[in-house]
Amino acid sequence: MLNIDIPAFGKLVLKHIVLDYNGTLSLDGRLLEGVKDQLNKLAKIAHVHILTADTFGLAGSQLKDIPCKLHILEKNNEDLQKENYVNSLGAEHVAAIGNGNNDRSMLKAARLGIAVLGTEGCANAAILAADIIVTDINHGLDLLLNPLRCKATLRF
Repeated sequence: MLNIDIPAFGKLVLKHIVLDYNGTLSLDGRLLEGVKDQLNKLAKIAHVHILTADTFGLAGSQLKDIPCKLHILEKNNEDLQKENYVNSLGAEHVAAIGNGNNDRSMLKAARLGIAVLGTEGCANAAILAADIIVTDINHGLDLLLNPLRCKATLRF
């Protein structure tokens, strides 16, 4: 569990990290460099959940050595499915990370939303729904692994 007390933002008690797969953790279905190690570290302090429509069919094999829960989404209403997933975990205890238009609802619902403006770009709606925007998934994961960085970014 991650505990971060951020002046004027509030206390974060994060038990779950919910991540989009395609475009956030991976490019063309393959995990980006450094992500596997970062997720393995995060899994020691919080429950890691990966949500995907698995467009490239590689998520299961790419994540096989990472202690996480992989959830394959149905083909319609992906944004609503992601939001409902976050809410089912108790949104007040969730950090969500994504880059797509279908991530906007989960980023807004989660206690902490992080949008990733990476190689694939980032949907404007995801940027507007997020609390933090990063230019690389590893930077976003670092914020959670190094909570004082998160605090420095969000405090007033």
